[in-house]
Amino acid sequence: MSKPASPQKPRWRIQFEQGQALLAGGESAAAIAPLRKAVELNPNLAPAWRLLGDILTAAGQFAAADEAFDRRAAVWIGDARTASVDVRQRQGESLRRQGHLGEAGQILSACLAEAPDSYEARLSLARVLLSARRFPEAISQFHVLLARDGADVRSLAMKAAALTEIGRYGEAAEITAIVAKTFPDQVYPWLVHASALRTLGDAPAAIEAWRRCVALDPACAEAWLGLANLKTYRFSADQIAAMESAAQGHGLSDEDRAKVHFALGKASEDGGDDATAFEHYREGNALERARRAYDPDLTSDYARRCEALFTAAFLAQRRGWGARAHDPIFIVGLPRSGSTLVEQILASHSAIEGTHELPDLPMLASSIAGYPEGLAHLNREACVKLGEEYLLRTRAYRNLDRPRFIDKTPKNFQHIGFIRMVLPGAKIIDVRRHPLACGVSVFRQHFGQGFNTAFDLGHIGRYYADYVELMAHFDAVDPGAIHRLIYEDLVADTEGEVRRLLSFLGLSFEPACLRFFENRRPVDTPSAEQVRRPIFTNAVEDWRRFEPWLGPLKAALGPALESYPAAPQY
Repeated sequence: MSKPASPQKPRWRIQFEQGQALLAGGESAAAIAPLRKAVELNPNLAPAWRLLGDILTAAGQFAAADEAFDRRAAVWIGDARTASVDVRQRQGESLRRQGHLGEAGQILSACLAEAPDSYEARLSLARVLLSARRFPEAISQFHVLLARDGADVRSLAMKAAALTEIGRYGEAAEITAIVAKTFPDQVYPWLVHASALRTLGDAPAAIEAWRRCVALDPACAEAWLGLANLKTYRFSADQIAAMESAAQGHGLSDEDRAKVHFALGKASEDGGDDATAFEHYREGNALERARRAYDPDLTSDYARRCEALFTAAFLAQRRGWGARAHDPIFIVGLPRSGSTLVEQILASHSAIEGTHELPDLPMLASSIAGYPEGLAHLNREACVKLGEEYLLRTRAYRNLDRPRFIDKTPKNFQHIGFIRMVLPGAKIIDVRRHPLACGVSVFRQHFGQGFNTAFDLGHIGRYYADYVELMAHFDAVDPGAIHRLIYEDLVADTEGEVRRLLSFLGLSFEPACLRFFENRRPVDTPSAEQVRRPIFTNAVEDWRRFEPWLGPLKAALGPALESYPAAPQY
């Protein structure tokens, strides 16, 4: 008597199991198609939606991942006792996506108080906290989520992002390593992991991760740019050919094409072909300039408005206002001026912690109606509250038990008057580099969002001139408030300049400040590898190789170039 035939598996199960097998074998990209087929055949298959969401998260396709997770949540069969919580959680999540973070947080906190095991409510609350830049609280929520499911890719990715924001790069790198090894065929996790490794100073491991990226995708612009930004990396002939092919192809966005041109510019520099290097930088900058709106007249107008507002009398009337703490040290100026070097030197002092370029001061400034003129309407109490709020917000970035910390956001020179009103005990250091050296270095560096001045030599020159004029104004109306450090002087007489700088800060000299290159602290700027070496002098005159093409920069700088290192007489 024959055995009865085994029941045939439904097609959705076959597709689902195929997706699972591909994912287990490290082929997550190939798993997407069968998983999509599985949920097409069985839209209520919550585990398939979960796997699809995980893979799309690892691929950096966050909108598509959210859609998959939303479908999973919609078909998840919950406990009837939590039905009302589920409804309120969806309301809170909807408010989060609309940007109503306060209201969303209240609703989601109430949901968790009633149903502490609600995954969706806790995840939504963690995302609210992340968006509100309440990073330690967000990390606590992700910790709970991951204690229940250590393979929760969404929570892993967002926890790593939160840890990165507050400078806990080592912990973030441990997480990014897990995600990259779980999805070895995806470019995005390796990109994130490479960035974490570079910040930690592990250049060889970062190089290996970026090479994985271009092995997976030879047109991976972010990886080519990452290698170029190491400054010490030298591209092979095959790699240059791959970048040239990517730049000439039709599959890249303008943003990615620009990144490849910047990497090719660095490769051409290393090969001694300055004309070709400058042409690549010009093409990369032109692509970015077309994508990003920038009006230099607005910057000039803003500087003149600050000069009109912050008179000597205005500042004298408000002297002594604001929070009394002496913790912050602001390093201001232009990018590529040597500010990371100064930060590294100071962070090697036992009393000072280096953080990174913090967004908190500009965010506080943007909260004031009619800024900067709106500052005239603040009273003493309001200034104290704003200063204390800055100190509270920046507390999360301070991981060492040191009394002082550095906020190295170059554009904070635009907020000198605000700093003097709300944080009178803070110290301000203006790091200045020769305008042609600084301008060329800016033009050769691809900047992400936030510095749209960088893509035109004329714009860079005007920006530098406006900066010099504004700083000269504060020198006149608030003498002694700002310590100016000239990069070329620091290179020529490092110990003397460091001693003068520490004296301004009210700190004693420590020899470790001269051995700053031994400091293994994380550094997340393009100068990361450079500040891990002793000071070298060749960068001082390096700009001269590009002098034949600097006419627009020189013209826009005007008197700021002629009078350097002094300021013109305004």
